[in-house]
Amino acid sequence: QVHLVESGGGLVQAGGSLRLSCVASGRTFSSYAMGWFRQAPGKERGFVAAMPIKWSAADAYYADSVKGRFTISRDNAKNTVYLQMNSLKPEDTAFYYCAAKYGTAGTDQNEYPYWGQGTQVTVSS
Repeated sequence: QVHLVESGGGLVQAGGSLRLSCVASGRTFSSYAMGWFRQAPGKERGFVAAMPIKWSAADAYYADSVKGRFTISRDNAKNTVYLQMNSLKPEDTAFYYCAAKYGTAGTDQNEYPYWGQGTQVTVSS
């Protein structure tokens, strides 16, 4: 079992930046692949980024819509995964969730059994 708590959301102007954090409970954080997903109003929740167990920037996955603007990273010593969001656009407005799973990282939210409560990101034009 792992408990996830996100933070760092807020209101930002287009072109601005935010960094989301997700702190995980438990002593086996390094055994989990981590992902970020988001849900905009009236839309289904979708994949944003994922990070495998052994962190390597080259191994991260990104949705095409955020590639080059968002960066996922993790600090296993702090049981934390981050999502650095730069050059934010109004269409990035959504509720952002972090999620955890054993095994390989993936883009399918149905593979992730553990979820945080989410944090709201609003980007004004």
